[in-house]
Parts: sequence; structure tokens; C-alpha cells
Amino acid sequence: MQIVLNLLLLLACFAILIKGADFLVDACSFIAKKLKVPSLIIGLTIVAFGTSAPEAGVSIVSSLQGSNSLSISNVVGSNLFNLLVIVGLCSIIGNIVVDKEIIKFDYPVCLLASILLVFFVRDMAVERLEGIVLLVLIVVYCVYLISRAKRTPAQQDEENKETGKGSLKVFLNIVIIIVSIAAIYFASKGIVSSCTFFAKLFGISDTVIGLTIVALGTSLPELVTSLVAHKKGEYSIALGNIIGSNLFNILFVLGIASTISPLELCYDNVVDAIICFVGMAVCYIFVCSGAKIKKSEGVIMLIMYAAYMTFVFLREFGIIIL
Repeated sequence: MQIVLNLLLLLACFAILIKGADFLVDACSFIAKKLKVPSLIIGLTIVAFGTSAPEAGVSIVSSLQGSNSLSISNVVGSNLFNLLVIVGLCSIIGNIVVDKEIIKFDYPVCLLASILLVFFVRDMAVERLEGIVLLVLIVVYCVYLISRAKRTPAQQDEENKETGKGSLKVFLNIVIIIVSIAAIYFASKGIVSSCTFFAKLFGISDTVIGLTIVALGTSLPELVTSLVAHKKGEYSIALGNIIGSNLFNILFVLGIASTISPLELCYDNVVDAIICFVGMAVCYIFVCSGAKIKKSEGVIMLIMYAAYMTFVFLREFGIIIL
């Protein structure tokens, strides 16, 4: 009976998590467009941070409950899924044209954040001071994006002018943001609780649970958002969402989790962080090769992710020992 109840809890919480993130993104996008923010900036910040809210909720709750491996595995697993699977799928559907700003600044910043993560976890811990450093960096990055948005404001279309007239709509969207964040938090608590139950029941480590079930589940908002944006030709939002989400996961999610409670990790977490950086570096080569990501490169990304998942399960069952 407990198995059925925890399975239902897991599915229900994932549904609430995804829908909560969906409402959060829509409400934040409405307010951002009212402020005439360019689509790339919306993708890198509002949409990216909104779709990463599930990762934030799960990792923060995990940190509070002492499930440190689940906290970092969720971030690393989500980042790899975001980059290799979501970008890979989008590029297979149609070549992704990459904005010059992403190549010159945003992707390199994401790479540097990945290097910093590897540096911090090398001693199998993320201390409170290191978490504060990560939080300071995400604030600096956001301040820079705001200044960049002011230099290149987006044109306000007729629809935005109409929606901007109603102060009631602004108030309603603020309420939606608050309710969505609350829903995401409580759904995250349910996910952590049910995942911990199944991990103990089947003897699977928090690391594998975080890298697979939790990571894939919390990355569903990014998947849906990027696929829809790509289909509509909004390549800046599609790729900006992924780059922004990965940055947010490392700098904010791990930053606030380790600031709340210093993270004590295992050796596997260090290896996964290194693999995450390698994956990002390979994809950056694809991005820089021709200012777009081709279908063939998307196939390579999916193969890389499949190889990594195979490695994770072989390692878990002791077939591969590092």
C-alpha cells in the first residue's frame, strides 16, 4: 500500500511541479514583456529561472533534509539532460541558429560556472562560503543582463500595449507567481519524500535517483518550453532557456542549497560534475563551429547522453568501478 501511495504522490507532485512552473513562466513573461525586455534576455532569465524552479525546490528541500547527494545530482543530471537531450532534440527537428551574444558571452559564462563547480566539489563538499560566492555571481550576472536589456530594449507590439493597460492583470500575474512558487515548494517536498522512500526500498543511491528520475522530471518544463519556442522559431528563447537554466542551477540552486546547509558529497558526485563540464565543452564546440547546431550534432548529443546513462547504471551496480 505504501508503494502505491508513494507512486501516486510522486506522479501528482511532478504534475503540480510542471504546471506550477508553466504558470510561473507565463506570469513572469507577461511582466517582462510589459517592461520591454528582449526575447533573448527573457529566455536567459525569466523563462530559464522559471523552468528551473522545480530543480531549485527539490535541491533546497533535499539540502534541508540532509539528502546532499540528491541535491547536487538533481542539478548535474538536469544540466546534462537540458543540454544533451533538449538541445539535441531541438537541433534534430531543425537546425538551431545561435545568437551571437550567446556565443560571445552567455555560453562562456556557463562554462566558467561549470569549471567553478568542479573546483568547489573537488574535496567532496560545497561549503557555505562557496555557496555564498555562487549566489553573488548569479546576482552579478543578472545585473549585467538587466543593463544589457536597457541597451537593446524590445519593441512593444500592439498586444503588449493592450495587456499593459490593465493594472488588474499585473496584480493577477503577481498573485500567480506567488501561488506557483508555493506550489513548486510543496510539490518538491513530496517528490523528495517519495524518492527517498523508493531509494531505500530498492537499495538505489540518492545519486542515481537524482541523476535519473528527479533530474528528468524537473527538466520537463525546460523540455516543453524549448521545443515550443523552437517550433515557433524563437531560437533565442529555446537556447537561452537552456543556457540560463544551467547557469541558474549551478549558481543559484546549489548556491542557496549549500548556504542553507553545507553539502557533503561522495566521489561519484565529483565524477558527474566533471562529466557535466565535458558535455558542455563539447556542445560549445558545436555552437562555435558555424553559429548553429546541426542535426548531425544533435544526434551526437543524444548518443552522449545515452552513453552517460549507461555509465551511471553500470557504476551503480558495481560493473564499472572508478
